Formats: sequence, structure tokens, C-alpha cells
Amino acid sequence: MARKHRRSSRPSAQLLALLAVAVPAVGIAQTSPSNTLPTVTVKEAPEVPYKADESANPKFTAPLLDTPKTVQIIKKEVIEEQGAITLMEALRNTPGITMQMGENGNTSAGDTFQLRGFSLQQSTFVDGIRDLGAITRDTFNLEQIEVVKGAAGAETGRGAASGFLNLVTKQAHLGDENSASVTLGTAKRKRAAVDLNKQLGNESAIRINAMVQDSGVDGRDYVENTGQGLGLSYATGLGTPTRIHLYSQHIRQKNVPDGGIPSIGFEGFFNATPAVRNAPKVDRENYYGSVNDREKVEADMLTAKVEHDLGAGTTVRNITRVGKTHMDRTLTGINAITTTGNGAVLANPLTWNISRSRQRVDQENEIFANQTSVNTEFNAGGLEHSLAAGVELLHEKQTSFTHSTVTPAGAVTFANLYNPNPYDVVSQFGPRTGAKSGGTTNTIALYAFDTVKFNEQWSLTGGLRLDRYKLRTRANDAAGVLTTALDDSRTLKSWSLGTTYKPAENGSIYAAYATSETPPGGNNFTLSSQDNNQNNAALDPQETKSIELGTKWDLLNKRLNVSAAIFRIENDKQTSTDPVTNTVQQFGKTRVQGFELSAVGQITNFWQVSAGLAKTSTKQIDQRSGTNGATITDGVRWSPDLTLTLWTSYQLDKWTMGVGTRYVSEQKRVINGANPATQNVPNIPSYWVADAMLGYQINDKVSLRLNVYNLFDEEYLSVLNNGGSRLALGTPRSAMLTANFKF
Repeated sequence: MARKHRRSSRPSAQLLALLAVAVPAVGIAQTSPSNTLPTVTVKEAPEVPYKADESANPKFTAPLLDTPKTVQIIKKEVIEEQGAITLMEALRNTPGITMQMGENGNTSAGDTFQLRGFSLQQSTFVDGIRDLGAITRDTFNLEQIEVVKGAAGAETGRGAASGFLNLVTKQAHLGDENSASVTLGTAKRKRAAVDLNKQLGNESAIRINAMVQDSGVDGRDYVENTGQGLGLSYATGLGTPTRIHLYSQHIRQKNVPDGGIPSIGFEGFFNATPAVRNAPKVDRENYYGSVNDREKVEADMLTAKVEHDLGAGTTVRNITRVGKTHMDRTLTGINAITTTGNGAVLANPLTWNISRSRQRVDQENEIFANQTSVNTEFNAGGLEHSLAAGVELLHEKQTSFTHSTVTPAGAVTFANLYNPNPYDVVSQFGPRTGAKSGGTTNTIALYAFDTVKFNEQWSLTGGLRLDRYKLRTRANDAAGVLTTALDDSRTLKSWSLGTTYKPAENGSIYAAYATSETPPGGNNFTLSSQDNNQNNAALDPQETKSIELGTKWDLLNKRLNVSAAIFRIENDKQTSTDPVTNTVQQFGKTRVQGFELSAVGQITNFWQVSAGLAKTSTKQIDQRSGTNGATITDGVRWSPDLTLTLWTSYQLDKWTMGVGTRYVSEQKRVINGANPATQNVPNIPSYWVADAMLGYQINDKVSLRLNVYNLFDEEYLSVLNNGGSRLALGTPRSAMLTANFKF
């Protein structure tokens, strides 16, 4: 086997100099009691690890306990205990989320996942503003992750058929608080991070979050993840009626991307040639790419937020953000297997080859957003109101650049199936040709949410959003000649309504209905002129409707929240072929229904738990394609019937012990009625994975944490491409040791 390729350069270690900052904590003054009253000591209830009572999203007009919607918040304590570095790793705490793999021999760039049968890739937000760009998001600058489930067009605008993610970043605050961590792990993992908060005067503070990372990938040769991140936050006016926050985030990644391995030898693998069909698996560490493959990401965002309290429970805020992400990626994908020899007996399998394809992604995403909103509380008509309303201006742009291709002498388009050589001469990409394609989306939106409290038991929460939406798709050739010019402009309307009944102060029962709309091109900036394409501007937006019934309870002196919900989501107006007229019409549907259970918080002062279960049934209705609608698709890919997550930790003196498990049931790939036995790998089999953590508090300033992943070294298929010929295995048994410092 060829030796492993390593880069000659390393990420800069200069950010580690930030560890030199050390400032003592500032005490909190207490007001003396009145002389006419007995002395009373008032202690604020301590914050419960894992459990959140409020959303950071100002559009939520009630506490989570009284919000008629499933909302899961993953707090930084859980993220840190699990050693979750990426967003995908953190989301393993959420039942119902699954990952996807790219098609056409390639792997999707960045975070690719779906919730309750629908993609979340374009429904990810940072501090309430849509986040674009094909990047793998890091957790170093996150305070918490909010997962909102159910149709959410009223909250977010277009899309959000099954919900959205809101990533809440770390902000400067009063008081001095500094920490750092250093991590070493298997696959030569190295990572360092700092979180520095410094109070400046009585009303201002600055915060710096930074990380550097250089890591291989467990179970994979050549694949590497290297990156640096910097989060800067400045706040002034803290503790006063007028507050100003200026903050930015900057990500740099230089990775070696992974195209996966062939699915030969795995359960259900099919090939027309018996010798190939019965051949063994390839080595899971095999790398079928080229040493010239790369993935370079530059992502920057700058945000300014101004808040002013008008008094009487009224706050006005304005948020402005500019952001730009550039993905430059060269990837080698794998496709069909070719063999040598004739008849039932083939030549030596060690001579078999697998074809390879080369992909270049050179894409820029830009965003400009401005939100002006007001939150207020008032009484009207004898009823209590909690109102959030605002206007949003949004400009989004995506541009993809075309590159020339160079085929050097001796270049090959294949790799040896069982012993690939990453040093093979393959085709290369030259400079940009001048040809490019992309689109721009401009949105003006108005929204309002109101929670009306009738009495101590009953309340009603409603939301409405109107979007004036315009999409322009443009493409030109290398000479600059415009080849595609398509436009779409329309008004989108989404709304939600939920009623909550509180049989007790610590519990609620609710029923909710919500909608969302996804216009043509709303998920990819690309309009189409083809009649049978869902992105044809002549088509109506897809419409999603969801209904949910649920209950939430705070137990054990409000330390533990338990909830249960049943739901049904239906996405309508998908393109389908009429079997009588053989014309494309919009009568196709996707229906997802099921229930969820969760428990988050403390069982005792030393025992924490975060658990969730989602049981779903997903199917497509009236989905026909081909001549006279001959092909009927009735399933939804990558939608397991049952997912379960559990993480629990227990503190015993200076020791903290944690264990967790994740279960994902079978995920179907073949969904069009074809015989699974002849369709390559037809599904992703179900799997269990267990993790463990052991922490030790050396003193008040220093602690150690050991994380072990896939404790029983289970080999499981993590993601599979749509054709079933290429896959990625889950991480084998691996470990990380982290030293945490406070100063």
C-alpha cells in the first residue's frame, strides 16, 4: 500500500498565545435589606445543566414549557461533555435527524442532513439569520443549538417544511471568564481552543473564541480535517436600556475530502456477474481519491445588533449582517466496477478496477440581511399579550464558476479496486474559464407573533409571515454570453396557530397547526425551463402543512423536562406525471407522521440526562414518473422509522462518568417498487452505537476528560449514495483526551 500522504504545512499556533490572558472573576454586589424587615437571603435558582427554559429566538413569545411546538435545545454543557466538534456530531442528540451522501460519484460538501423526511440544508440559521455555504460547521463558537420541529414558514420564510436549526453564538457579557482546552486523540487528532471574556468598564465587554485543529479521520487513510476559527464579540451598554453588540465569525478550513468506498461485499450488494456479487469487501481504510484532492473553505460573517428598551416591557432591536463563504473543492469520486476475464471464472479480483470521476466545486455564497423587530407585553381587552413583530430585508447570492480540465500524459480514469493508488496520474483542473452560473434571491418580509393569555390555564399563540420573494437565475459561457436568464417573483404566506392548556403550573397540553411554502428554486437558487422540473417558475410553490398535539412537564422541582408529541406533516404540490394525459402536474405529496418523546435535565443534583425517541412513518403519495406515470415511488429515502438518542452523566466527588447510545433503524434507498435483491445495496441497515466519557476535576482550575466513541467497535454503514454503489462507514472505536483550564 502506498504511504500516507501528509501536508508539509501546519495550522498556525499563534492563536494559542491567547492562553496568556488571565483575569480574576468579579464578585456580585448585594443590596442590603430594609431595616424594617427581617434579614432574608435570596438565592437565584441555579441553572440546570442540559435544560433550557427559554429560546434565544425573540420570535418565541412564551417560555418553552408553554410553546405549542417541539423545540429541542442542545446546550454547550452537553456539547462539551461529548466532545462534539462539528454540528453533525452535536446533532446526534436529536432524534429524527439523518445524514446524506452526494450523488454522481461525489460527496455533498458541508453539513447535509434531513429532519422528519425533509432536507435541512437550506434551513440552518445563525442567531436567527439564514446561513448559506457548503461548509462543515464547528461548535467552538456556539452557546447552544436550537432544533425547531414542524412546518416553520412563519418563523423563517421559504422552505422549513419540517423545521429549522438556529445556532446561537457566544456573546460578550459582564464579568471576567476565561477558559482553554487542548485535545489529543486517535487518528493524530490535535485541537486547541480558547474562550476569553473580559469586562471593560461598567457596561462593556469583549469576548474572543478561537480554535485550531489538525486531524486525520479514524478508519480512513489520507483524509484530513484542518481548520482555524475565530469569533470576536464586543458589547457596550450592558445592563442599560441601550445595548450594542458587534460580533464576527471567521472560519478557514483546508481539508482532504472523502469520496467514500465501494459497497462491494456489503449486505444486499448486487452485481449481474456472480463472482463480483460474491466478492469480499474492500479495506475500510482504502482511499480512492488523489493526493491532489482538496477542500478549501473561507467563511466570514459580521453582525451588528442594537437593542433599546422603551420601558413597559417593550424592546426594539435592529440586526444587520453581511457574510461571504467560498468553497473551493477538488474531489475524486468512484463509480462502476470493471473486471477482467470471461465466463463464470474471472481473472484475479486483485486486477479489478473501479472507475473514477473528477469534480470541481468553486462556489461563492453572499448574504446581506437586516432585521428590525419589536417585542412588547401589554394588556388589551382584559387579555395579556406578548407580541413580537418585525420586518426583514434579505439579499442572497450564489455563484458557481467553471474551470478548464487538463488531462496529462499517462492519466488514468480508474483505480485498482482492492489496492487504490492515490498517486495515480489523473486529470487536473485549470483556471476559471469565465463561464459561471448562479442566482440571487431578494426578500422583503413582514412577520408577527402573539401569545394571548386568557387566564392562568389557557393561552393562544399565533404567527403570520408575508414574504415578497424574487429569484433570478443567470448563466453565461466563457465568452460572457448570457445562456440562461430565468426570473420568478411571488408573495409567500405562512402562518401558525396553537392553543395551550395548563392543568398545572409546571405542565402544559397543546395543539398546533402550521404551514410553510417552498417556491421553485427556493432551495438551490436555480430555476428551470423544463416542464417536469419542480424548479420551473411556472409552477406553484410546494405547500407544507403540519399538525401537532403534545404535552410538556417540568418535574423534580423544575429540574427535569419531559415531553411527548404526535405529529403529521404533509408536503403538497410536488410534480408528478398524470397516467391518463401523460402530462406533468402538481398532485404529488410526501406525508410524515409519528410521535416523539424526550427527557432533558437533572434527575438528582449529580445525575444529568438528555434522551429522545422519534417513531415516524414516511411515504410519498401519487408520485409517478416515466411514460404515463408507469414508475410509482411510495417511500422516502433515508427516513428511518425509529431513532433514539441517550446521553447521561453522573458526578461522584471529583469524577464525572457519562455514557450514551444512539439507535437508527433501517433506512431505505430503494423506494420505487423495484426488487431490492437486484438493486445493489437497497438500504442502510439498523445500528446501535455506544459512547462513554470519564472526567476528573484535578482542582478548581484544571480538569481532564476522556471520550471513547463507538465503545464496542461496531461496524455500521453511516451513509449511502442514491445509487447504492458507494458508502461511508461510521467511525470505528476512537478516543479523545481533553485538558480543560479556567483562569
